[in-house]
Amino acid sequence: MALAVSSVPALLLCGYYGENNLGDDALLTVLLREIPAPYRLLVTAHDAEALSGLAPDAEAVNRRSLKTVLFSLRRVDAVVLGGGSLLQDSTSFRSLAYYLLLIVVARLRGCPVLLWGQGLGPLGRPLSRRLVRLLLPRCRSASWRDQASMDRALRWAPRLPMLLAPDPVWQLPRQPWSGGQSIVVSWRPTPLLDARGWSVLLNALATLAERIDAPVRWMAFHRHQDAPLLQQLIDQDLVPASLISRSTTVVPTTLETVFASVRKARLVIPMRLHALILARLACCPMAALSYDPKVEAAAAMAGIPCSTLGALPDLDGLLEQWQSQVDQPADPQRIDQIRSEAGRHGRFLRRHLPQR
Repeated sequence: MALAVSSVPALLLCGYYGENNLGDDALLTVLLREIPAPYRLLVTAHDAEALSGLAPDAEAVNRRSLKTVLFSLRRVDAVVLGGGSLLQDSTSFRSLAYYLLLIVVARLRGCPVLLWGQGLGPLGRPLSRRLVRLLLPRCRSASWRDQASMDRALRWAPRLPMLLAPDPVWQLPRQPWSGGQSIVVSWRPTPLLDARGWSVLLNALATLAERIDAPVRWMAFHRHQDAPLLQQLIDQDLVPASLISRSTTVVPTTLETVFASVRKARLVIPMRLHALILARLACCPMAALSYDPKVEAAAAMAGIPCSTLGALPDLDGLLEQWQSQVDQPADPQRIDQIRSEAGRHGRFLRRHLPQR
C-alpha cells in the first residue's frame, strides 16, 4: 500500500506542466484551487522555477525523468492525472506509454489514480486502444471534458465512476472586455495546413486588418512552438507585406498577461483550445479555427463560429465570417452558465480523493 511520509495525505499531480504551455498552466491553476487543505502536493514539471510561481507550496518532480516520477509514488496516497488529453498517442506512443506506466506502477503500489478534466484520445494505434481499454477500469474515477471521451470511456470502463463537464479552465474568473484595438490570433504550427491553406488564412487576415485598420498581435500560447510561427511563414514568403507591417508577436508568460492581451481585442481568432477559453472568459469577439474536435466542441458550446482546418472556406467565406464577429462581444450570462457547469469537475474529484 502506498504510504505518504507524514500524517498529512499527499497527492502527485501529473500533467504537461512547466513546459511553457499556458493552456496546461491554466489547468494546473484551476486544479490547485480544487484540492482542499491539508493535502501535500507533488507536481510533475519540467521547469521547477515556473512551477514555483503557480504553486509555491508544492514540490516539483522532474516530469522528464520517468524514474524520478515513479520513485515519487512511494511518498503519495493518490495520483491525479490533471487535465488536458494525456491518454492519447497523437503526440507520440511514447507519451501515452509514460502515463500508462504511471497508472500501472501506482496501482501495483495500491495507490489510486484519478483522472480530472481529461480528454480520451486520439488513439490512432490498435495497441494504444487495447492498452487504454485494459487500464482505464483500474482508475478510481474520471471526469471528462468532452462528449466523445465520455462515450468511449463508458464503452471501455462502464463501472468506472465518471462525469462529463466543460473543460476545467472555464472556471477561471470572467474578465471585462474593453475592445477597440487589435486583432489577436493564437495560431500554431500544424500539418493540417499546406502553403495553400496558410495563404487563405493569411490573406483573409491581411484584408480584414486593412478594412478595420487594426494591428495584429500573434499571441504565442506555447512559447517554443508558436513564437517562431510568424517568422517561419514570412520566410516561406506566405505573409502579405501589408500584414507583416501590422504584425507583432506577443509571448505572454502568465494568465494575467493573456487576459491583458485579449481584453482589448476587436476580434480574437484562436486555434488552441485554451486560448479560445481564456479569450471567451474575457467576453471577446471571436471566430475559431479548429485543428482538433475538442476545439470545435468548445466553440459550439460557447457560440463561437468555427472553421475546420481540414475543410477551410474560401477566402471570401472566411473573411465574411470573421468580419461579422468584429466588435461583437460574448453574452456574459452564457459564459457564467458554462463556468458553473465546469465546477462539477472539482466537486467530483473531492468526493474521490483519499482521506486520512
